[in-house]
Parts: sequence; structure tokens; C-alpha cells
Amino acid sequence: MNVNGRIWLFGDDVNTDLIIPGRYLDNYDPSHLAAHAMEGANKEFASKVSPGDIVIAGRNFGCGSSREQAVTALKQSGVSAVIARSFARIFYRNAINLGLYVLECDDADSVFSDGETAMLDIDAHTMCSDDGSRRVNLTEIPNHAKKIIDSGGLIPHLKSQIGKRDH
Repeated sequence: MNVNGRIWLFGDDVNTDLIIPGRYLDNYDPSHLAAHAMEGANKEFASKVSPGDIVIAGRNFGCGSSREQAVTALKQSGVSAVIARSFARIFYRNAINLGLYVLECDDADSVFSDGETAMLDIDAHTMCSDDGSRRVNLTEIPNHAKKIIDSGGLIPHLKSQIGKRDH
């Protein structure tokens, strides 16, 4: 899968309350959550993010609570992938279960700038600048996790597997 999107750059320790502030958890509708995505870190994000955009961050992205609404907010807002030096494990697992690409990279946050566009190639595990002058390698998503993400998340993946067994 190839995606060409705008980069949204964030730092270390972006917690789930920055991704979707708790005051908006009175309504779990995905559109409502997307309208407030990243509001705690960047007030303009939700109104300016476009389908295919890419979030790049430092270490420990998604730390804090285990709220899966953080993933829902990002995915529903159009984010195609989150690339970080490292992820909080529960956020990483929630992202896989809900069908959002999460890729680790040791230097994407220092190679790319906020607001520029880049080409992300999930299958080749790379991302490069539009002009091709800068490129980073991404940690490969384990095959079993990629199958879940490619299916749209754990529930759609399991439904597809059950359907195969019935035939």
C-alpha cells in the first residue's frame, strides 16, 4: 500500500489525553472523536488533517490510558499511519485491533518536517520525501498483525476467517 500524505510531527510521550481529551469521551461516535483528534497537542489538527495524512512522533506514542477512542479519533480523521520511535504497548495493540497502521522508525521524526508531504510504502517498509532526497526504513509490521490491519481491524478479520471456514 502506498500513501502520499502531509506529515504531522509530534514529540515524545504523546499521551491518549492529548490524542483525544477525556472531556470528549461523553460520545463515542467516531465522527465526534475525529472532530477533536489531537486537540490536546495541536488545536488545528482536526480541522486541517486530510485522508492519507501521516502522524510522525518520537518515543512512547499513545502512553497514558488504554482508551481505544484515541485510535478511533486518528483513524476516523483520515490518518493513514502513525510512525514513531516507539509506542505504548496498549496503544500499539489497539491500533492493530482497530485497523490503523503503526510503524516504528528510529529517525523519521528527525528526517521529516511538520507540514511537508511524503510517500509512505507500507509493503516496502519505507517512507521518502516527495523529491526522493530523504528516505527512512520502517520496522516491518509482523505478518499476522498486518493481516488484521489490512482487514480493517480484528473484528472484520475474524469475520472473514469465520466465513472461510463455513465454505
